[in-house]
Amino acid sequence: MSSRIVLAGLLATAIALAGCGNEAAAPKGPESSASATNGNKLKLAFITNNASDFWTIARKGVEKAEKEMPNVKVEFLIPGDGSATEQKRLIDDQLAKGIDGIAISPNDAANATETLNKVAKQAILVTQDSDAPKSDRAAYVGTDNKAAGVQAGEELKKALPNGGKVMVFVGKMDVQNAQDRVAGLREAVAGTKIEIIDVRTDDTDHARAKANVADTLVKYPDIAGLVGIWSYNGPAILNAVKEANMVGKVKIVCFDEEDDTLAGVKDGSIEATIVQQPFEFGYQSVKVMAALKEGKKDVVPANKLMIVPTQVIDKAGVDAFAAKLKELRGK
Repeated sequence: MSSRIVLAGLLATAIALAGCGNEAAAPKGPESSASATNGNKLKLAFITNNASDFWTIARKGVEKAEKEMPNVKVEFLIPGDGSATEQKRLIDDQLAKGIDGIAISPNDAANATETLNKVAKQAILVTQDSDAPKSDRAAYVGTDNKAAGVQAGEELKKALPNGGKVMVFVGKMDVQNAQDRVAGLREAVAGTKIEIIDVRTDDTDHARAKANVADTLVKYPDIAGLVGIWSYNGPAILNAVKEANMVGKVKIVCFDEEDDTLAGVKDGSIEATIVQQPFEFGYQSVKVMAALKEGKKDVVPANKLMIVPTQVIDKAGVDAFAAKLKELRGK
């Protein structure tokens, strides 16, 4: 995959990310009148996997879909500790309320299959952001995470043409999107002189995320690159590198669009970040749940994958992206 191909494009109902490269349209969302069969509002839930600012944008997408369908009510739920146990509690609570559909970014998808299948028997189940392909989910809405990992790997190869040791950081490795991104990253750098020495996890603890980086910089003084897989990992890496006075000495590639990450891309401290379209995760998930509840099964492709493109943001495109992001957040 060429690192210069920008796989981006918001739905026509969202905003175009102008000035950041060539665009490819995001999948068109299903149209739905969202008329509940009993005349009451359709009750849906959108469950995140942690409390990152990443989800603020997804919430905007949920809200837009909700405004377009007055007979739909969506509860946006954030697990306080970012654990699979807390997600299960939220799921059980929603099922007890008679929920019509749940869109979830599952933590520990492999061990959550039984819980997810329980949802699928009682309501529409959609996975978003991170998939659970072995579950009975009706659809997955989100990034092709392995392809996104390959994009990150291509950026890393540009940053380290002569190779070097690299450490990878992520919240949890039992989450499907983390596994897929790391797999794509490894695939992209295979056969080069880049050596991925380990993957460090932090259980979504931001202080621990930063400490992992600081420890790496001390333990591996010859470290050449650092890769952050989840959104908060970018700022954690950057702050630790700054405190160690190693900006420019190690190359950073990360994911998503937290403010500190974009600031780091702008000043050159971060080589590039791979951004998703969380707005679309929210918008498309609500639309597809409503349509499926009405029996419109043709809104989901045969493979059940509704892929939303990713985009490489580097120094050349960061200003235009940040401006559009600010507009999208409503700030």
